[in-house]
Amino acid sequence: MRIGLLGTGMVGQTLSGALARIGHNVVIGTRDPEAALSRTEATRPGMEPFSRWHGANPGVSVETFSDAAAHGEIVVNATAGTASLDALRAAGQDNLDGKVLIDVANPLDFSAGFPPTLSVANTDSLAEQIQRAYPGARVVKALNTVTASVMVDPQGLGGGEHDVFLSGDDAGAKDEVGRLLREWFGWQRVIDLGDISTARGTEMYLALWVRLMAATGSAAFNIRVVR
Repeated sequence: MRIGLLGTGMVGQTLSGALARIGHNVVIGTRDPEAALSRTEATRPGMEPFSRWHGANPGVSVETFSDAAAHGEIVVNATAGTASLDALRAAGQDNLDGKVLIDVANPLDFSAGFPPTLSVANTDSLAEQIQRAYPGARVVKALNTVTASVMVDPQGLGGGEHDVFLSGDDAGAKDEVGRLLREWFGWQRVIDLGDISTARGTEMYLALWVRLMAATGSAAFNIRVVR
């Protein structure tokens, strides 16, 4: 499958590397490919420089946001949430229309330090903003409630017995994303929360998530719904 993935941060690197390793044709998009490929310093603690990462993942092509979106049969938004709308604008509406757009971003605002706040909450969500801005795209919110390593290896945490959530207005798109998450990464428990407005809940969960990370000293955790 041809996959266009937007964003070269930790999530983008982890997802694109994992997808390429299982045989997909992946293009990762960024604003300035040449600058990204020449980057020799890590942009955040725990990350290796992008140039070193790409050297270890040569099967992932590095192109502009527009080229990556045009390439993908499926498009994944893995940009920083506060930059997502700008990145999608650069990707281009024509390159998104009719496609499933998996939104894994969270609108985290670190301008006042840690813990972050949310740039949008309560009465709106980043996923809804994206769907309004690109009504021809089939937006599905997914994977935004877990850290990157858990996204691609749910079996490595509690044998996979924990939950991932979907939000979106297009039932067919959600079915497809649920199937892909099972096929790509082995997710066993996928819960459809409902329409795109339910992404408000998973995005606002990040307020608890960052505090759980601080309390446990690890980002490798998730929740399971028990009833």
